[in-house]
Amino acid sequence: MIIDLPETTVSKISRSLVDVREEGGAVALGRVLTLIIVSSGGVAEEAIEAANDASREHPMRVIVLVAEPDAAEPRLDAQIRVGGDAGASEVVLLRAYGAAASNAESLVTGLLLPDAPVVAWWPGRTPGDPASSEIGKIAQRRITDAASQADPAAAVARLGGSYSPGDTDLSWTRLTRWREQLAAVLDQPPFENVTGVEVLGAADSPSTPLLAAWLRLALDVDVAWAYLPESEWASGIKSVRLRRPGGDILLERPESAVATLTQPDQPSHELAFPRRSLRECLAEELRRLDADVLYGRVVTEGLELLSSPAS
Repeated sequence: MIIDLPETTVSKISRSLVDVREEGGAVALGRVLTLIIVSSGGVAEEAIEAANDASREHPMRVIVLVAEPDAAEPRLDAQIRVGGDAGASEVVLLRAYGAAASNAESLVTGLLLPDAPVVAWWPGRTPGDPASSEIGKIAQRRITDAASQADPAAAVARLGGSYSPGDTDLSWTRLTRWREQLAAVLDQPPFENVTGVEVLGAADSPSTPLLAAWLRLALDVDVAWAYLPESEWASGIKSVRLRRPGGDILLERPESAVATLTQPDQPSHELAFPRRSLRECLAEELRRLDADVLYGRVVTEGLELLSSPAS
């Protein structure tokens, strides 16, 4: 069900949410958090769909804020989506124009679920310091995505400078499968020390330096890393090579959805390694509402330990 509320106010939207719950049977008692999606220059329908899918694991209220402060006339339009149009969530879409967009915090405060954690997500353009932004100040967790910025490499390099506990980036979340597989390999005999690491990824992959920084911290060895030209590898991480005295371990993608694991004196293994969907990454980040300490160390310490990417 979709309810349009043109030229409205926050108090009217709040009353409409109560009416929807009472008349339509949509229950908010099971909602575990409020997710605020901050979109600039348009409605991120892909982000809303990902939130709707993730809400089946994390029932929540989703507030989507689209601010257009350059509009001449101040106005607040809203849309409420529940039921089949919102997964297991309630979606409140706010379009604020002109002066009505000048105070983002006031637009969402009256719509937050009482006594529930708040997570802010910028699927597109990200503020320079998410924690000090209007929405970031009221959120326990703040999710950004360096991959969606105009210059992903520069965006990931800035993560450490603006980091505050509670921040995370989906470029880090996309690494979960890589980190799990590499950790599992190193937990198996022979237990030889890693003497060097090489990480290769696409030119548009901010996950590449993050994985290199994590390995630098975890293994305390030099890590060589490089961006590959688009003609050689289109997107994401291409390979990780761990050098040991008895031979190299190579985890490499011959194609985007498959990885090959090669180890000394063992047959090669093919692994399903598809690029993680936006829904998977968002659902993973919503499973924890405390600060990700490891991510904080990677962006504040690990990135600084890396040498420049090889050319």
